[in-house]
Amino acid sequence: MCSLVSRLIVLCFALPAVVAPSLHAQAAASPALILDAVTNSKPLPDGIEVQAGPAIMRITALRDDIIRVRIAPDALPEDASWAVVPEARKSTNVQPVDESSFVGFRTATLEVRIEKNPARIVIQDLSGNVILAPVTFRSGGFSVHKAMLGGEHFFGLGDKTGAFDRGGQAYTLWNTDVGPQESVDPLYKSIPFFLAIHETRSYGIFLDNTWRTWFDFGKSARDAYAFGAEGGPLDYYFIYGPSPKQVVEKYAYLTGKPPLPPLWALGFQQSRYSYFPESQLREIATRLRNDRIPSDVVYLDIDYQDRNRPFTVNTKAFPDFPGLVSDLRKQHLHLVNITDLHIAHAPNQGYSPYDSGHAGDHFVKTPDGSEFVGAVWPGPAVFPDFTRAQTREWWGSLYKEFVNEGVSGFWNDMNEPAVFDGPGKTMPTNTLHRIEEPGFTTRTATHAEIHNIVGLENARATYEGLLKLRPNERPFVLTRATYAGGQRYGFTWTGDNAATWNHLRLATQMVLNLGVSGIPFVGADVGGFNGSPPPALLTRWIEQAAFSPFFRDHATKGSLPHEVWNNGPEQEAIRRRYIETRYRLLPYFYELADEASRTGLPLMRPVFLEFPEIFERTYPGFENLDTEFLLGPSLLIAPPPFGEMVNDYAVAYPPGQWFDFWTGEKMPPQPHAPSIADVVKAAPGSTFSGPRSIHPGLETLPVYVREGSIIPMQPVVQYTDEIPAGPLELRVYPGTHCAGAIYLDDGHTFDYQQGKYLRQSLTCESDANALHLKFHAREGSYAPWWKLMEIVIYDWPAAHAQAKFSSSTYPLKTAYDEKQHALHVMLSDVTGEAELTVRGRSAH
Repeated sequence: MCSLVSRLIVLCFALPAVVAPSLHAQAAASPALILDAVTNSKPLPDGIEVQAGPAIMRITALRDDIIRVRIAPDALPEDASWAVVPEARKSTNVQPVDESSFVGFRTATLEVRIEKNPARIVIQDLSGNVILAPVTFRSGGFSVHKAMLGGEHFFGLGDKTGAFDRGGQAYTLWNTDVGPQESVDPLYKSIPFFLAIHETRSYGIFLDNTWRTWFDFGKSARDAYAFGAEGGPLDYYFIYGPSPKQVVEKYAYLTGKPPLPPLWALGFQQSRYSYFPESQLREIATRLRNDRIPSDVVYLDIDYQDRNRPFTVNTKAFPDFPGLVSDLRKQHLHLVNITDLHIAHAPNQGYSPYDSGHAGDHFVKTPDGSEFVGAVWPGPAVFPDFTRAQTREWWGSLYKEFVNEGVSGFWNDMNEPAVFDGPGKTMPTNTLHRIEEPGFTTRTATHAEIHNIVGLENARATYEGLLKLRPNERPFVLTRATYAGGQRYGFTWTGDNAATWNHLRLATQMVLNLGVSGIPFVGADVGGFNGSPPPALLTRWIEQAAFSPFFRDHATKGSLPHEVWNNGPEQEAIRRRYIETRYRLLPYFYELADEASRTGLPLMRPVFLEFPEIFERTYPGFENLDTEFLLGPSLLIAPPPFGEMVNDYAVAYPPGQWFDFWTGEKMPPQPHAPSIADVVKAAPGSTFSGPRSIHPGLETLPVYVREGSIIPMQPVVQYTDEIPAGPLELRVYPGTHCAGAIYLDDGHTFDYQQGKYLRQSLTCESDANALHLKFHAREGSYAPWWKLMEIVIYDWPAAHAQAKFSSSTYPLKTAYDEKQHALHVMLSDVTGEAELTVRGRSAH
């Protein structure tokens, strides 16, 4: 075993290492491959290759802060990946190191050493931190073990259940169609990436292996974590932060950033299994508009199809499908159709998707070469072989008729893939796929290797097909199953949850961990898919989901209606208010979506992503980290930790000053017992926030704004196509590092890639007497909808104010909201660099 080396990041591969039989029985059946002393080494321009007995290790630097480790028992396998994007597969030059006891290399950030006897990898971060990871190889699989540091925290792996922090838990990654998810593993997605945080330093590990994998964060052995796979290559990436946010951004660099979605996809979406027949969907659409529920999307689940066959329409129940789509668009509603991947096995029945797929040899095979047939919603079904580029192209072409009819988006469900009569509710692992893909060796692969990427490649085929059919329209694709890199093809959700208070809490944890795992456009079925939510639960769920990226109300057959207007006018009014707030905040949401498309950062964030210091300081109350969350860097949402509770509960404010979003009230700082490090690092007069007990009614979801935030908002609209009537509102909350941004484009095309967008950053500085709001130069050529800007400055003590704009000598009119302690200043649209100066904060 490796000993702890102070102030180093260390990755150690040594033997012996214990493999827990309960977790790795299959691997333990084979003898271990011993990583012994280094017998040979060869420097490479981007790293080093080392021979250690029969094992070969190649360690390379993709960047100064991303190290790739590949180890194999003899020869390294092909260098190909379904997850890592081609532009990230380049490398950086390194400085070789060759000493008597070790070889290795240095980058501008890290030093990599391979100690010669025993063979051991040490990655040293010049700023400090320790990682220890002995590794064991076994025939047909591998295990990697690492000593766990005291107080280390783990997040990621996608939409897993259990505690928010993965520490003390173990997980399997094998995409699985399951029912209610409470304490269930595995689930729908396999994202073999985790983020580790220890004191002030963070790192990530991405295991690029599509086979059935497992991760154990100190469950089998309290002082170690481990990961491995039952087959495939040992190929992983060490990603150094040092902050958690930097790790997430660098993981997105590896696996790709999400595309900017259409603006309507950020609106409210109404769904059910199923709206049937056509008249019911029309009634839902009309009620949304009549009740003035802001909304943009309605869904059709499988019952709109003929005998549940994908890419068909039941013309008896939907006699005028093109007319339905057209009428919905006249109501400014987008239609999203479900299109599951299973194609009905219907030879000689005039079912074009099967006939064309069979003729093109596009379906997965059994070991004897025949088409694999499994039971799903249409009955006997076959499955596209999405690892073939030509099959994905064929699949994309199946959307042509729906696209021509004006269907706006598509929902790929059941793509784990689910097979009702298959082992483990999926295909047998010996089912055969064909890899015919640029960058890969053309070969046959078993389902054991391909299973976890079926959903990824299904969503890819849909996304790329829609791009081909509508080249200048941003696709909307919603997928249930995926793998690392799935963010490149659109949205996902957490699957079939339940209408319980615990599942509302679980939804927050799952969405946050999916965001940390690189998938920013995600949500949970509002109200719970299975079961019927009591009125208070549905109301609270709508309130919280209004601040999540993907906002869809969805329910199963047999449940009571979930629509906003159910349970009476009082509940409807509360729910409408929060949906209206969502639409008022769309400028902020869209700016965050733009940021996500450029950086990979999630919209909905765990508190530690912006405030990693909560793990190194004494912050009482942060046990509610799995229910509190941030929307972007600025809004803190603090729902009751147990939704049905009636007692007071503590809101844990992160460091700094916070304001009540609804009232403008400045929250009093809550002192806590600082650590020694706090005292040493704190500036004179520093305060530390902490818990504050509150007892909100059902009509109030506690939302707070971080000091130094500039939040863009708009007047309420009923749909994203509607031009807001009034000014763009910029809410300014003075404080440290005061900044914000505006982003706008046409909301649906790719013209923004040709410069037809608007992006403008803003900063502010304030002192005891004045505030200076700076408008920086705009980027892009897109003309905004607003002619006026209303600046709202919070924490303004009195009506007295003198406001001047740039070099103008004329004072501007101001208005004062005494209740909110907010000063209002109206400006014409500010198109270039300018400054608003307001004086008089202390003159009262």
